[in-house]
Amino acid sequence: MGKKVNYARLKLGIIGGGQLGKIISQKAKKMGLHVTILDPTPNSPAGQVSDVQIVGGFYDCDKITQLVTSCDITTFELEHIDAKCLKNLAAKGYNILPSPAVLESIQDKYLQKKLLFENNIPVPAFKEVNSLEDLSAFGFPVIQKVKKGGYDGRGVLRLNSIKDTQNAIKAPSFIEELVEIDKELAVMVARNDDNQIATYPVVEMLFDERVNICDSVLAPARIDDALHVKAKELAVKSIETLNGVGLFGVEMFLTKDGQILVNEIAPRPHNSGHYTVESCVTSQFEQVVRAILNLPLGSTKLISPSVMVNLLGEESFEGEPIIEGLKEALKIDGLSFYFYGKEKTSPFRKMGHITVVNEDINLALKNAMKAKDIIKIKGSKPL
Repeated sequence: MGKKVNYARLKLGIIGGGQLGKIISQKAKKMGLHVTILDPTPNSPAGQVSDVQIVGGFYDCDKITQLVTSCDITTFELEHIDAKCLKNLAAKGYNILPSPAVLESIQDKYLQKKLLFENNIPVPAFKEVNSLEDLSAFGFPVIQKVKKGGYDGRGVLRLNSIKDTQNAIKAPSFIEELVEIDKELAVMVARNDDNQIATYPVVEMLFDERVNICDSVLAPARIDDALHVKAKELAVKSIETLNGVGLFGVEMFLTKDGQILVNEIAPRPHNSGHYTVESCVTSQFEQVVRAILNLPLGSTKLISPSVMVNLLGEESFEGEPIIEGLKEALKIDGLSFYFYGKEKTSPFRKMGHITVVNEDINLALKNAMKAKDIIKIKGSKPL
C-alpha cells in the first residue's frame, strides 16, 4: 500500500463469509475499514458484522469481479475459490493478497508439496497417482489425498492393503507415506510487503479421529525449546519459498524419531490460530489486516498459555442450532465462548469454539475438556 493511503476510507473485500471472515471483519472494523463480503449464503456469519455482503459463489467470476473492483484490497478466508479469475484481476492492477499466484500454488496440494520438496523443506515422501499401480508404490498402509478441494479430513483416504485400492479416490490424487506421528504442530506466520516477518508460538493440535477435524489446540505446544525453534524456522522458510504476503498457517508433523515434516499450508487465518485472540498481544485476525495493508506487524508475544476447542455440531442433529450448557460452562475460570452465527447445524460442522487461558497449560487443557463435555450444539431436527 502507498504512503498516501487514507486508512479511514479504505475498503477491504473478503472472499468467504464464514467464521474466519467474521472475525477478520470485526478486527478490520475496529481499525476503521469499510468491509465487503462475498459469500453464497445470505446473512452469512461475516455478512452479519460487515458493511456490505455480495451474495455469490466462490467460482462466480462476475461476482468476484464486483467485489474486487469495489474494494481497495481483497483477501480471502478460504482457498477453494476461482484463482484464475483473481489472477486476471491482479494483472489489471487490482490489489489481492495473498497473491493469486500463491493461492494457485497452494490449491493443488501435490504441487504445493512438490514446491516445498524442491526447496529442501522436509515433507513426507509422496508420489503422484497416474495408475492403479502407483497406489502401492510405498507399500501399505499409505495415505491417498486429492490434489484439489480437500479440507477438514475430506479428500483423504487411508489405504491399509491392496484390497483397499478398489475403493481408492478416483479424482486426481497423490499418495503419501504413513508417518509415525508423535504430535501434530502448527505455526502461524505473517509477512508483509516490506518483508517483515512475524511468527506465533508453535502449537499442538489434537484431532477428532471420527472425521479427522482439528478438535483442540494447545498453545504453546508441549515440546522442547529446540523443536520450537526448528518448527518456526521451517515455517518461515516455507512462506519465503512461496514468496507469500499475508498470513499463513503451516501445519507440521513431529515424527516419533524427532523429525519435523511440513504437512500443508493455508494462505489465511487458521483454526490453529484462534487462541491468539485471548493469548497473544496481536490476534491472527488483526495481523492479517496489518500484513495485507503493509502496516507494521503486531507483537506475537504469548500473554498466557491457552487451549482452544472447536465446538462441532452434534452427530445426531441438524437444523436450527440450539446451544446447551453455556451457563454452566461460563463458570469455568478463563473461558471465552464464540458462536459463529451459522443458521443451520449439521453433524461435525464447526459452529463455534471456546478458549481457556491458564498459566498452567495442563490445567487449561483440563478445564477446556470439562467445558467441551458441557457445551453441546444440537439442532432442531434429530437425525
